[in-house]
Amino acid sequence: MVTDNGPRPNAFDIEAASRDNENYRTVAWTGKHLQVTLMTIPVGKSIGLESHPATDQFLRLEAGRGRAVMGASKDRLDFEQDVSDGWSVQVPAGTWHDVINTGDEPMRLYTVYAPSHHAAGVVQRTSEDAARDEAAGADEPPGWTAQP
Repeated sequence: MVTDNGPRPNAFDIEAASRDNENYRTVAWTGKHLQVTLMTIPVGKSIGLESHPATDQFLRLEAGRGRAVMGASKDRLDFEQDVSDGWSVQVPAGTWHDVINTGDEPMRLYTVYAPSHHAAGVVQRTSEDAARDEAAGADEPPGWTAQP
């Protein structure tokens, strides 16, 4: 079980935690300058097309297969790369991006945001839960994080 202990020292087996995570998003650790989340994407689904204007993002697949797409606008995703277990994806701030599960099993990954992007310790079972939290303003990074 991974518990976000905030900006205190922490260590855990990220591969095992990623493979065991059943939630769309589980925030595993929130620091002042970065955040670690675990994600599970069902077959045929995706993380969701998005852009973080001031947040760089690193993703690493621990299980499954997918396709990473990125570009300068949501209508111009000119970067495409098939990815699988062990692959990483680096998303510069302001870049539109998505990772689509193209395999036949849940895609399990972890992502690192810099700076922190989500509420500390938030667990969102589904992407619909995540969208609801974001719309309600219930998925904002803590005030003690360094934000641009």
